Amino acid sequence: MSRVVHVEIHGQRYAVRSELDAQYIAELAGFLDEKMRNAARELASADPLRIAVIAALNITDELYRTRADSRGVEGRLHARAEAIERLVDAVLDDARVRLAVNE
Repeated sequence: MSRVVHVEIHGQRYAVRSELDAQYIAELAGFLDEKMRNAARELASADPLRIAVIAALNITDELYRTRADSRGVEGRLHARAEAIERLVDAVLDDARVRLAVNE
């Protein structure tokens, strides 16, 4: 069920229609508000559109870096799983050989 949640971002009030939890929407708005305030401190211009674009670029950079870090972790986990699989296969092969010799 869709509902309207009112949030404030960079001094502007917005009505957000969403099916998401109201608290979650408020957290998202708070995050964006913080990013816009940080961007505003770094820019000489007070143009809200420019501030929003810089904030969006900063958020996108964070997203891309997080994705890259995640892929790195996934790659390391995959490599580790393959190494463990090879080790288990070697132990099983050795056990099969020992059983065949003892028969």
